Amino acid sequence: MSRLRLPRPRLLWLVPLLLLAACTAPPDEEDADGAPYPWPDQAPGERWQPPPGVGWQWQLTGRLDLSVNAPVYDVDGFTTTKEQVAALAKAGRKTICYLSTGAWEDFRPDADAFPKALLGRGNGWEGERWLDIRRPAELEPLIAARFDMCRDKGFDAVEPDNMDGYRNATGFPLTAADQLAYNRLIARLAHERGLAVGLKNDLDQVPELVGDFDFAVNEQCAQYRECDRLTPFTAAGKAVFHVEYELAADRFCDRSRELGLSSLEKRYGLGAWRKAC
Repeated sequence: MSRLRLPRPRLLWLVPLLLLAACTAPPDEEDADGAPYPWPDQAPGERWQPPPGVGWQWQLTGRLDLSVNAPVYDVDGFTTTKEQVAALAKAGRKTICYLSTGAWEDFRPDADAFPKALLGRGNGWEGERWLDIRRPAELEPLIAARFDMCRDKGFDAVEPDNMDGYRNATGFPLTAADQLAYNRLIARLAHERGLAVGLKNDLDQVPELVGDFDFAVNEQCAQYRECDRLTPFTAAGKAVFHVEYELAADRFCDRSRELGLSSLEKRYGLGAWRKAC
């Protein structure tokens, strides 16, 4: 189901230097119960696997707040610095690198590397256009370079966005099979770099893709009464990071806890403000 698209604030992309100054106070190393989050030991080369119900923070705009008491941070891969990722890791936080893999963004430093023939219709966000995912030979090296950046900055995982183009008016005749093939390519590229990877929305393909992805990220499943469709992830011991924008937390948190979701109430701008279940 297509979600409401509002203009994303562009200040984040224009003033990344603000983020360089954001490492003011290190985050609290404790979880909500006052004890360090009990991450299991990882063997060398083993990917991180976030468990159901783990707390998180999702911030893509504004001055990055490193003081939020959450074991997992999902932040912008381009504007978040290697030093910020290291500060979060030192405090026991796991970090997810947000990137768009299904849409082109004119404000990214690698925008000119994308051939014009790959660009489709706008996806509802200013400066963004859907990509023709039927052309993996051209897209693979571009996405691989982005994942290399996430790995080199020290991230534990990636959140690839715009993973359900086939359900939207992209300007290309995309099919469900096209989307499955592309999403599996994205998962492979992440795994080859030792990164965990999340399936963003794309609820119709959860049954086919739960084995390829390490967690899920979902917007507004409570509002649209779809959260039960994410149970294949929690049943497999994999986290579902979930946000609502138009519902107050007290309207969905009880059900989220029953389902084992990691749920937040956020504002559409995805700044630092959050209300966790």
